[in-house]
Amino acid sequence: MSRRRPLAPMRWFRLWSPDAAVAANTCRRMSAAGDDPVPLGPLAQLLTRGVGRALRDFGYVSLSEFTLRSRRRVDVIALNHSGAIAIVEVKSSIEDFRADHKWRDYRAYCDRFYFAVPPDFPRQVLPEDCGLWVADAYGAVLRREAPLQPLNATRRRSQILRFAQTAARRLARTSEIAKGMCKPSNPV
Repeated sequence: MSRRRPLAPMRWFRLWSPDAAVAANTCRRMSAAGDDPVPLGPLAQLLTRGVGRALRDFGYVSLSEFTLRSRRRVDVIALNHSGAIAIVEVKSSIEDFRADHKWRDYRAYCDRFYFAVPPDFPRQVLPEDCGLWVADAYGAVLRREAPLQPLNATRRRSQILRFAQTAARRLARTSEIAKGMCKPSNPV
């Protein structure tokens, strides 16, 4: 019977240590995944916060600045307990609305599509076949429900998995920032 040499002890603990090189590499990987929210303008940030609060009251959980499979970034994506997906495009001004036409592509990735605008926004320029939130920094009021356009099962599954993975990566990054293992990529 041959004598086996003992295995070297596993060094897995080094992966989880607050070593600066490991933490920096982890932060770079997370940033490269495209999960860091891109900074919005001040009014858009406030509207996004208000919409997120209102969606929570309606039974949704939401993420801001979410990258779709098509590489487009939506302002807010939300998911409810039954798996319904809503996308909210935040428009802070009429110029913002006229300059951006990407929102038409977002409809293929959600069951309901909404615009969120400030109270003084001229609402008559918005399409009638989209939902409407009137928002401020503290909440939002649903002024028009979006028509239901159900996603097919394959795309829904893909969106839900992408939502979960993005949320988990953002949570891990926030945890590492709180522990001092990496620095925020978008300092305010």
